[in-house]
Amino acid sequence: MEMAVRVLTDSTSYLGEETRKELDISMVSLNLSFGNDSMREMDIDNGSFYQMMAERGIPTSSQPAIGELYHEMLHIVESGDSLCGIFISAEMSGTLSTARMARDMVLEKHEAAQIEIVDSKSNCMQLGFAVIQAARAAKEGKTLEQVKAAAQENINRSRFLFIPDTLEYLKKGGRIGGASALLGTIFKIIPILTVENGKTAVLSKVRTKKNAVSAMIERMQQDIDNCGLGEVVVQHINCLDEAKELASKIKEMLRVNIGIADIGPVIGLHVGPGTVAIAYYTQRDMR
Repeated sequence: MEMAVRVLTDSTSYLGEETRKELDISMVSLNLSFGNDSMREMDIDNGSFYQMMAERGIPTSSQPAIGELYHEMLHIVESGDSLCGIFISAEMSGTLSTARMARDMVLEKHEAAQIEIVDSKSNCMQLGFAVIQAARAAKEGKTLEQVKAAAQENINRSRFLFIPDTLEYLKKGGRIGGASALLGTIFKIIPILTVENGKTAVLSKVRTKKNAVSAMIERMQQDIDNCGLGEVVVQHINCLDEAKELASKIKEMLRVNIGIADIGPVIGLHVGPGTVAIAYYTQRDMR
């Protein structure tokens, strides 16, 4: 039997169980701590988490345990498969460097193991799309190099735009990155944020959330006009109604079905409830 390629990602891709099963995607979990109370992100549902955060304040997050990464990788390698691991931006989390350490541990035990590690330079569904495209390539029987290339190609074609309801969470979490220019402003501004070169960056600033949503849609439309339409997903942090409204606007415009996915605890605690987002990729490179 020929060696198959398996794809491994982390929980900040927020890919649903159905997608993971269908495309044979493995996942390791980042972790959360409310004081001394720690849990894997994958072990708590979003509803309970956001309620817990409202009651107990903002928790801290941490990368997956090296043991969890090692065992997932070892399991795949010992099943006779090669592995492409695609993870959250190295600028946002230590997950990637931990994955590299776990890979080296596996290689010490199995010298011939084939393991490639990719920095998605993002998270949420921008990471998710890179993982999905890699897993589709793997299902088609592509080589490890081709699977890795499918992920990297998608990273050059995708964009993640999001509108936080408030800047409080980004401020408290210290994850404001290139968005630091937003702090200290006396006006109530609503930023449209994106992820560029692995970091949070400001795409533009407007005065109302309604205008921000329009500007976000407009940017997506420009990208699609220039580079062709791949897929689009609307994401949200605990505000499904707003997400549904946004999805129906986009559906009307593009005449394609638009999926809705929620954003879980680790990214949610840094950006905050009430956030709406669009992740999409195009047919040609945007970068």
